[in-house]
Amino acid sequence: MINKKNLWFLTLFSLILVLSVYYITMPTELLLTSNGNYVDTNKEQTEPTVAIEESELITALRVSSDEELMHELDALKEVLTNTESSVDEKNTAFEKMKILNINKGEETKLEKKLLDEMQLKTFVKIDGDQIKVVVDSKEHDTTVANNIMRSVQSNFDKKMYITVQFKG
Repeated sequence: MINKKNLWFLTLFSLILVLSVYYITMPTELLLTSNGNYVDTNKEQTEPTVAIEESELITALRVSSDEELMHELDALKEVLTNTESSVDEKNTAFEKMKILNINKGEETKLEKKLLDEMQLKTFVKIDGDQIKVVVDSKEHDTTVANNIMRSVQSNFDKKMYITVQFKG
């Protein structure tokens, strides 16, 4: 005997199943458009594309830093997944991974802070107690450099060694 709960369950389950099958069988072009109209991707685009420009130097530094971070994380993951690694090695690798992730978050936060406060496009690299800030500017201003150092140091409790470079 089917009671009300079972009937509702079967109804909702069949609805979810039908919608899932519909979603899976939909053409991917429909999912990529924002208004739901089918757009043929083989035609030339008549709308101009928006290009966001950023300093090539800043972009190159970010890519290089991200690649270095990925290599380090891969090496640490290898230590963690290796069955022959000791518990101490695994703990050390895990702690290094945690520090790398925290540093990456701090770098992003500092870049956003400098962009919001001083309208400067920057690249920030944290290595222990050393912080390197590269500013995308042709003007070398000691006042701006001092303000950057104070702003960056305000995020940390302990003394950090901050270097500021102007490149543009």
